[in-house]
Amino acid sequence: MLNALLKDEAGFIVSAELVLIATLLVIGLIVGLSSIQHAVVAELNDVGDAIGSLNQSYFYTGFSKAKSFGGGGNSFAAYTRGSAFNDQIDDCDNDQCDIACDVPVTEGPKNN
Repeated sequence: MLNALLKDEAGFIVSAELVLIATLLVIGLIVGLSSIQHAVVAELNDVGDAIGSLNQSYFYTGFSKAKSFGGGGNSFAAYTRGSAFNDQIDDCDNDQCDIACDVPVTEGPKNN
């Protein structure tokens, strides 16, 4: 019976084919997922550039209402100030960031 079991090769080819197909599928999945990762990173970079290119500047004027009775001079019934903000380009807007690396430094002797 042990001899018959050792000489039996009925499922060997099917198993080898499945291992080969599974290996090819896994390699294909790795390449495909790597491509997806690069595409997602590129799109997120585009989103970051779009947000960085938004101009957040604003300007609005104040208003005042003079009193219509008595008091004379500079008497106001209501008064508000205006405001303004001018958006400047930030360091990393639109891929302007540079990776700054320090030069290599040799290790010194250890202090005991």
